Amino acid sequence: MMKTILNCDCLEFLNTNIVSKFDTIFLDPPFNQGKVYNTYNDTRNIEEYWQWLLDILYKIYNNSNCGASIFFMQREKNIYQVIDILQKSNWIIKNIIIWKKMASAVPIQNNISKHYQIIVYATKGSKANVLNKLRIDLPLYPHQKVPRCNGISITNVWDDIRELTSGYFSGREPFRKDDGHIINKCQSPIKLLLRIILLSSMPGDLMFDPFAGMGTSLVVAKQLNRNYIGCEIDTLYYNIINNRLNILRECDDIEKFKNYYRYTNDIDIIWNHKK
Repeated sequence: MMKTILNCDCLEFLNTNIVSKFDTIFLDPPFNQGKVYNTYNDTRNIEEYWQWLLDILYKIYNNSNCGASIFFMQREKNIYQVIDILQKSNWIIKNIIIWKKMASAVPIQNNISKHYQIIVYATKGSKANVLNKLRIDLPLYPHQKVPRCNGISITNVWDDIRELTSGYFSGREPFRKDDGHIINKCQSPIKLLLRIILLSSMPGDLMFDPFAGMGTSLVVAKQLNRNYIGCEIDTLYYNIINNRLNILRECDDIEKFKNYYRYTNDIDIIWNHKK
């Protein structure tokens, strides 16, 4: 069993002799938007930035099992660069997930407002070792009149998961400073990582997150009885992750979401919830 969070640069870890191979990878790096981080420069030269991510992808690929799955989250404007460096590092593109956030669209001057984020799904080899056919109890849209008896299969458009930076609707999940402001405005929601890990792994598999941030992927992996390794260079974030893993907050408990996936075949086996 391997369940650990490391306070280090992910490349430091990836350059070591890693014994266990990864099965699922969640890659949500800084977006090079000039955001203020405690220990990271988010204004890199463009060529340097994408080369840095390419190096990371190569090393992750070499330390992954054949059939491993990677979910690479990025800005929609960078989709071509994401696909390019994934292919250069030998990953095979399988799909592009559109995460349509349940929040107001972001206004953009001289352009159409944006309302989604991309998650590129790729595998090591032509076929994933695990791709669970999840079914969800998605509420009916206004134009739909006939109740469903067994839910619907998830598609590559995820419009039922709210982001955590949408003001009033962000709830209790985001970690906040004493003044009430969110510490990390890129914190991913529990529901997003729950879907990714349920989709691509089984209990006992190893999930890797090279940019752990607030540790959402690790908190979900632990509850689903997956092994996990996370790297986080920021000491403040690292300490928050440790506390979050040791003391499960009510808002982090995934059990309340299980009924949403109840129509999935073998959901009890896939879920294998451990607090």
